[in-house]
Order: sequence, then structure tokens, then C-alpha cells
Amino acid sequence: MRMSTYDAIIIGAGHNGLAAAVHLAAKGWKVAVVEQAQEPGGAVKTREVTLPGFKHDLFAMNLSLFAGSPFFAAYKNKLFANGMGIVGATDTFSSAFPDGTWLGVNNDLDVTAKRIATFSPRDAEAWRTMVADFAKDAPHIFALLGSAMPSWGSAKALWGAYRAKGMAGVGELAKLVLSSPREFLDANFENDKLKVMMACWGMHLDFSPDVAGGALFPYLESMANQSFGMALGQGGAATMINALVATLKSLGGEVHLGRAVERIETSGDQATGVRLAGGEVLSARRAVIANAHPKLVFGRLLVADNTRAAFDAKVAAFRAGPGTMMIHLALSGLPDWTAGEELKKFAYVHLAPTFGTMVAAYAQASSGLLPKEPVLVVGQPTALDPSRAPEGKHVLWIQVRVLPAMIRGDAANEITATDWDAVKELYAERVLKLIEHYAPGFSSKILGKAVFSPLDLERENPNLIGGDSLSGSHHLDQNFVFRPVFGWSRYKTPVKSLYICGASTWPGAGVGAGSGFMLAKMLAGAP
Repeated sequence: MRMSTYDAIIIGAGHNGLAAAVHLAAKGWKVAVVEQAQEPGGAVKTREVTLPGFKHDLFAMNLSLFAGSPFFAAYKNKLFANGMGIVGATDTFSSAFPDGTWLGVNNDLDVTAKRIATFSPRDAEAWRTMVADFAKDAPHIFALLGSAMPSWGSAKALWGAYRAKGMAGVGELAKLVLSSPREFLDANFENDKLKVMMACWGMHLDFSPDVAGGALFPYLESMANQSFGMALGQGGAATMINALVATLKSLGGEVHLGRAVERIETSGDQATGVRLAGGEVLSARRAVIANAHPKLVFGRLLVADNTRAAFDAKVAAFRAGPGTMMIHLALSGLPDWTAGEELKKFAYVHLAPTFGTMVAAYAQASSGLLPKEPVLVVGQPTALDPSRAPEGKHVLWIQVRVLPAMIRGDAANEITATDWDAVKELYAERVLKLIEHYAPGFSSKILGKAVFSPLDLERENPNLIGGDSLSGSHHLDQNFVFRPVFGWSRYKTPVKSLYICGASTWPGAGVGAGSGFMLAKMLAGAP
């Protein structure tokens, strides 16, 4: 049995694990990343799954969080030198409505305000005011999101907000964090279509319009897209992963693909390394970092320990968010949206026409039912990056929100099967018919199709339990200091030298590399 020794071993080559590895390697640590899949990336992968030459982002498409992250600010020169490419979107996100109207955000404030004014001149001014306020509030909010929870950094961020805004201002920020999307939007705007356009962002996580704590993400995404635009990966989101791997290797780090971790090795109450399938042991002098769902770490990779029973029980109770389906299409042309030709320029077109549609889809999925009318996020990456498809052709990225992990029935009473392998193509047809309603003739443009059910998502990435692309619900009782377990939100675990990062830890889902970078900075003891 061969043994190799490193300062740190990182389980999982998702972007958080790779970001941690890059920072530790840059600080002189000997680092190895081990990944059971044959390709790195976790939930950030680009693959030809329909026809040759058509490049599809399997899961994540939007890289704005990464492009705006502290990690990217620190390492962007190395990442660009190692091949990372970014394509900017000015027409960022939009909503199409059944009556043939639409509304969308361009990062030119005058353009967006003019669009909003066609529905409500009052809301156009309210939007301008919110954007101006965001410019003042964003440094405090992002300082909090970029600090471990809890920490002196998070306390400093709150103190900075208090000094700048006073108690009343801090109270308004707290109210934003605690509010539901509907409460926040009703308090600020009068037009339902503007409210719906913003509320769709809540459904990217697991925030139906009336779920407490759901206002922050629609606010941040709407304001950030208005202020900064949107970033996509040139040639596909995997450009980020490829650049991270190349950067890590240039710093002396190692990436081992197709090497599943069978067990985390321990001595007493301390993690000492990992045992790979086949028996090889990699030893860790300073840290084992699991960029993985805590249920996998404490349910599969560690030997049970009675002294950890209370912690393990809390991890076992960590709730998943709803399931997700991904549909990837190769197209002869972009959809001809009834609402207007201008929609073809947008990175995202949301199809969720009312609060009621979102509420119903969420309630039905939560009850185990296939939603009668799901919420759709239609990504049009080739509108911005033609390199993803052969000349004149396009790819479409369709995220279906939200779905049950286990099917108990169909809210439309049309599909009788209850296992995803039998259901996925049938349900995909429901989705495509819905798009056809907004873009007649759309189906005739389809050249190739690949459908990934919630079960397929978990097969592709075991961290996406039940097809939960969030690696755990973000409701208030599982966010901030409660993510993943109260008292253990700073990436440590009850096992010494064993740490967890990734979407199951603060600051949660998305491609901001927050948890990996914050953990690495803690371990390296240097900024």
C-alpha cells in the first residue's frame, strides 16, 4: 500500500475546494485535491451533451458571483494567465408574460428605468432610488457575506453599517434579511410585473414569494445586475474550473481525478488523511478539507463515533432544498419570443408570470407533486457567446424550478409514473410546451436534447442530494450561523483537523468561492 504525505488534502474538485487549494498552495502548503469524477468542477461543468460542437453548461451558467468575489480579486491575473475567459452581458435578466409584454434589466440605468416607466413611472423612480441606495449599502452587505459567520469580520461589517447608517439604517438592513420577497417588493413597488421579475430570483434558491428570509437574494441579484451586468464563462462555465486547476498546478498543487475517497482516516479524534478506493492512503499533516455535503462526510466517509452523536443527528436533519431539472437544447435559432425580438439579447428569460404561479409550483413540489406549471429559467448563452455552438446555431439552458426529489403524483393529473427515470422525458415535454406558448414554433428549432432529472443531478454530483442544486435549503433556520449546524458555521467540525466547505456552508450556494477562500485564509493565517 503506497502512502503520500501532504499539508492538506481536499476532497472534491468543485470551485470552493479548488479555490481553497489555490490559496493554500500560494502560501506554501503542499496540497492535493482528490475527486471521484473523471472531470473537475462539481456543479460547474461544460459538456457536449446534445450534438458535437454544442457546448452546454450542465448546471451553473452565471459566473457573476465569482467575477465579483474576493477570491477573484486576489487571483484574477493568474486565472486569466491560465486561460480563463469572461463574456459580459448588458441585457442581463428578463421576464416574459402571457399577454405578450416583457420587462428586463439592462445595466444602463436609463434603459432599465425607461422600460419600467412603460408600466409605472412611479416605479421607475423608485428603481432609481433603490439603485442609488444599493451603491451605499453594497459595501456593508458584501463585507458581511464575505466574512465567516460569526467572526470579527462579520462584527466589523455590522459596526461599519451602524456607523454609516445609524441604528435605523441597520434596522432596515435587518428587515430586508428577514422579509419575504412579496413583503419587500410590495413595500417598494406598485407594478406586479416588476415585482414578479425580481421575485423570480428567489426561486433560484428555495424562496417562494412568501418565505421569510427570501427578499435578500432578489434584491442583491436585481441591483447587482443593474449596477455591474452579468458575467458568463467564455466557451462555457468550465473556463473557470480549467483556470483554477491550471493555476493550482502552476503553484505545485496536485489534482487527482477518478479517485474516490473511501474513508477519512483518523487517529483518536483527529483527521490524518484519506483512504482511496483501492487502498492507497494519502496522509495530511495539517488539514483534511471536505468540499462536500456534510451528510456525505458524516454519513459515509467517517466511522461513526458515539462522542459525535448529537452533532451527527443535527447533520442528518439538515434539509435539502427542492429538486431541479436541467434541459439542454441544441437549436437552429433562438426562440422567437412573442413578447418581442429584443428578448433574444438577454442572458436569462424567466417564465414565471405571477406570484401565484411561483407559490403553486413551490407548494406542489413541496408536497411531492410534479408542478402543473413550473418556474423556468431559460438561459441563452449563445446570444452573448457564439463560440458555444456551430456558426448560426445556438444552445438553450433550461432550469426547471422547483421539483420534488421523490414523486408522489402529478398536479396536472397527466403523468402516472413516479420514478424519475420514467418521468423525466414526459415532464420535459410539459416544459417545452410551456416555452412554445411564449415562443410559437420553438419546438421546430430543436436539433438535439438532453434532460437531467433531479435523480440525474445527484448521479452526476453526489452533493446534489435529491437534485437539490443548493446543497441544503437556505431558509433562515439553515442560513448564517445555522449553516450547516449551529455552533459549527466556521468550517470546523468536531473532528480535529477536519474542515468542511462548499454550498452547504456559509455563505451558501452560488459560484462565489466564499467558503473555500475564507477557510483557506483561516488555515494559512495570512490574508
